[in-house]
Amino acid sequence: MADVIGAIRDKWLALGGDRFTGPALDSERPTFDGVGRAQSFANGVVISWHPQLGAFVVLGAIGQKWHSLGREQFGYPVTDELGTPDGRGRFNHFRAMQLAGGPVACIYWTPQTGPHEVHGAIRAAWEGTGFERGPLGYPTSDETGSGSHRRSNFEHGFIDWTPQRGAQVHGPVKFDDGAELQPADG
Repeated sequence: MADVIGAIRDKWLALGGDRFTGPALDSERPTFDGVGRAQSFANGVVISWHPQLGAFVVLGAIGQKWHSLGREQFGYPVTDELGTPDGRGRFNHFRAMQLAGGPVACIYWTPQTGPHEVHGAIRAAWEGTGFERGPLGYPTSDETGSGSHRRSNFEHGFIDWTPQRGAQVHGPVKFDDGAELQPADG
C-alpha cells in the first residue's frame, strides 16, 4: 500500500480511510499543471488537491465521467460528491484553475440520466433556473455543438448558446391550467 500524506491524507482520514476508499493504489502525484496533487484509491476513488481549493473526493460514475473529460484539466473538484436535495441524484462542482477567472463546471448523475457535464454560459443559465430543482430538471447530455452554437439537453428542455444571443433557456411552457407544452427537439 502506498503512503497517504498531507492534505490528501487529512481528507482520506476524514472520509474514513481504508473503510471508505480502500487502499491507495499509488503515491500522491502532481496534476497536469504541476500546481495540484492527486492520489488514486481502490474502486475508482480519487482525492484531488489544489492549494487554493483544498482536497476533495471524486468517485463512481461521476469520477468516470471526470476521468473521460481530462480530470483536473476539466476542473479541480471544489466539492466532494454530494447528494441532491431531492435524493434522486448526485453531483460534484469543479473549477478550471488553469483558465482565466477559474470558471466553474459540474457533473450531475441520476440512475435514469447517467453522468453529464454542464459548464460555461449554459451552466450559468441552468444555475439561474435553480439547477436540477428548476423547470429543466437534470442534464441528459453533455454540451455538444460547434464553437458558434452549443447546446445541453435536460429532462424538460434544453439550453443553447450562440455568440450573438448568449445562453437561451428552452423549457416547458406552463399554462394557467397547469398543462405543459414540451419544447420541440431542435
